[in-house]
Amino acid sequence: MISALGPKTIRSTKPTLGDIILWLATAFPLMLAIVLATTILSLRPAHADDTVSDSCGGKDLMAELQKSDPAKYASIIADGDKVENGRGIFWKIEKPSLKPSWLLGTMHVSDSRVVTMPKGAPEAVAAADTIVVESDEILDDKKAAAALFANPSLTMLTDGSTISQHLSPEENTRLEAGLKARGIALAAVSRMQPWLISSSFEMTGCEVRRKAAGAKFLDQKLAGDAAAQGKQVKGLETLAEQAKAMSDLPIALHLKSLMQTLSLGDKINDVNETMTDLYLAGNIGAMIPMLKVIEPDQNISDDDTAAFEQRIILDRNKVMAERSAPILEKGNAFIAVGALHLAGDQGLVALLRKQGFTVTAVN
Repeated sequence: MISALGPKTIRSTKPTLGDIILWLATAFPLMLAIVLATTILSLRPAHADDTVSDSCGGKDLMAELQKSDPAKYASIIADGDKVENGRGIFWKIEKPSLKPSWLLGTMHVSDSRVVTMPKGAPEAVAAADTIVVESDEILDDKKAAAALFANPSLTMLTDGSTISQHLSPEENTRLEAGLKARGIALAAVSRMQPWLISSSFEMTGCEVRRKAAGAKFLDQKLAGDAAAQGKQVKGLETLAEQAKAMSDLPIALHLKSLMQTLSLGDKINDVNETMTDLYLAGNIGAMIPMLKVIEPDQNISDDDTAAFEQRIILDRNKVMAERSAPILEKGNAFIAVGALHLAGDQGLVALLRKQGFTVTAVN
């Protein structure tokens, strides 16, 4: 799990549900986020209130904490400042004799505040020869969804069981009620892997409504606009690789995450709003310290969170850095990936520096 215990060590000893939510918002495989949104929408009936709105009704928990407990607020900011490369979502990448390239950390949401890029980024996108996102399959989400579900081992319980058989009667009742509240029948998802079902609770209601109205994630918009302009669009991962990363994790961890995400309920709006505000402030390092304070300790073990961090964050960071290198060696590229992939001593910023690039925060 990512934390802010020091510039070199970033593993926490108190995992929380909030950490999982953060990972899914800022580092969850982008292509899967797009596919899951499409899947969820296909399973729920249309509602009269499915209109575009950035308002999720959430409150900024950090702003409240600053008023109610200034010392605790200050400690969160201080812990965030210890995270290597934890300040900044927009970075300039340079090497002698090459045109500069750029790196933008994103949140995989369609909130217009996030889709509006920081100062200098739109100009960098316009001038770039190549736009790079986590997966170029993002250009056709329906085709990507079909490809994802064509390989049942990545998304379905292939042992013949149903999700209900992996849960206690009480847990199953809670899951059925939670799905029903979102317009989804348990029978429709009963053979899906638990991490896939979790997506219906990890996505805020306003995000689902925006997606239903055709709003695009920032990364998706970048790729689509670039393709429309005839620019080269490249991906750093394949859909199968992203799905494999999730399916590699133990089902026990996914089941814990599913039930604890369900328990979060409407508080996800507050978590989402607080993370968004920190993201817009460029303070990625403070996200985990914030979540450790506002979320109670949960049933997810240190081993669980270590496995999640390694497979979903760190392993993929290495792949992204390796596949970015030949693109960056040509210069004038614009890379956009989940913000949590940037920070830390094993984040993309640090890894690209080890490859000989000068990487500097912009603004």
